[in-house]
Amino acid sequence: MSSVASSSSSRVFYVISECLSLIQSNSIEDQEKGLQVLVSITKVSSHNRASLAQTEGAISTIATLTNSSFPIIQTLSLLTLFNLSLNPDLKQSLADMDTIYYLNSLITNSSFFLGSSKLASSLICSLAMHDKNKAKFGVAGTVQLLVKAIEGSHDSYAHHLLSSLAELVHFHGNCTLAVRARVVPVLLKVVKDTDNEDLAGTSLTILNLLARFDEGLNGLKKTDKIVETMLSVLKGRSLLSKEGATDILIRLFDDSEACVTEALVLPEFSTVLADLCVRGSVRVRDKADFLMKKMAELSFDSDMEVCSLHG
Repeated sequence: MSSVASSSSSRVFYVISECLSLIQSNSIEDQEKGLQVLVSITKVSSHNRASLAQTEGAISTIATLTNSSFPIIQTLSLLTLFNLSLNPDLKQSLADMDTIYYLNSLITNSSFFLGSSKLASSLICSLAMHDKNKAKFGVAGTVQLLVKAIEGSHDSYAHHLLSSLAELVHFHGNCTLAVRARVVPVLLKVVKDTDNEDLAGTSLTILNLLARFDEGLNGLKKTDKIVETMLSVLKGRSLLSKEGATDILIRLFDDSEACVTEALVLPEFSTVLADLCVRGSVRVRDKADFLMKKMAELSFDSDMEVCSLHG
């Protein structure tokens, strides 16, 4: 049995060696052939991924090809790296600074090869799932590039960019970078302008992640009519988006009495919350109920002040 396993392992290393020879040639046809085999053998087998990663010079060679001027070579090399990133123990070694800069360049040049840019975004998201990689992307300027790309993207590409940003802003330092890159107005514009519920929901999730820290929360508080914007989400979006909006409102209400006051003067706000308390999901109902209580507390305190003045 062990001899069969050893034979199989030797066969894998032989195939990998042959493929690496092909992709290092000057022939685009040979490079494509070698990469197609690597994509195939790494697609479903974690053992094959580990074998490829253990082969000296393999990752750096494949990473270099992501910078190829030929779309098919870019795509296949990115697919191979993405497959490798599915092994959790390979995520950290794959995220060296040279590879990150290659990925950044593909995000920046998304107008050239959109398919490659989508793959680059997916690979960034996969690598960023390893917590120790998050700061590397911040240092490399990936956060700012993603914000800029989201601002100028169309729906079919925005989902990949937003997913990558959502993963990166779990790290506090990246939240700061994103806020300084004007991510708050960019994400709110996505929420207002898109008909795609996934994009709106992911944008609200990112805003909620940003609001965990002072920089993000202050950015939201400084936004004109932020409570009214969240009200529009509660009125006309999916349950996922409504949950994101209630999360943001809870953070705003906890931190700012002015935001609660803004809600109190909006005629529809209490009605919409009351409806969510009855017809929302369990989580949305609980959050809507909390918001109603915050509004009731401030309203009661205001009434008591008026009474004391007239007393």
